[in-house]
Amino acid sequence: MSEEEIKETAPAEEQQKPAMSEGQAILAAADSAAAPADADAAKKRAKGKVLPAGLAFVRATYNNTLVSIADARGGVIAWSSAGKCLFKGSRKSTAFAATEVAKDAARKALALGMHEVEVRVQGAGPGRESAVRGIQAAGIHVTCIKDCTPVAHNGCRPRKRRRV
Repeated sequence: MSEEEIKETAPAEEQQKPAMSEGQAILAAADSAAAPADADAAKKRAKGKVLPAGLAFVRATYNNTLVSIADARGGVIAWSSAGKCLFKGSRKSTAFAATEVAKDAARKALALGMHEVEVRVQGAGPGRESAVRGIQAAGIHVTCIKDCTPVAHNGCRPRKRRRV
């Protein structure tokens, strides 16, 4: 074999190597990224971005109240429920439990720098209004309250009538 043939076959062998997928490339880039040298940079990265405004979703059912606070894009940054706040059984469905749940979630969001939220309430449970009051009591400004409760519109067609 001449030198030219060897040079021509070498690139062909390199092309036959399997290419990395996008996911593998992202993981490889994350692994190769060096850790920050000083402790201040590590603290800033752990704290995350300051999120001044966001959304608060309140789901008030007859048995429980769930509050999740998200950034403007919809990614949840803090959440809480009556069970997480150590309420058990029928105490989970009270207005007091909803207030405590909302305060707990709002405190976590406040620690991340959120100062104002738009509240979206869903459900007909006893904790609807008290959850909104709990968010305000924690120190977050509520810009607007929207009711997103789904309304039935006679649903699906019923089964055929039974003949006996």
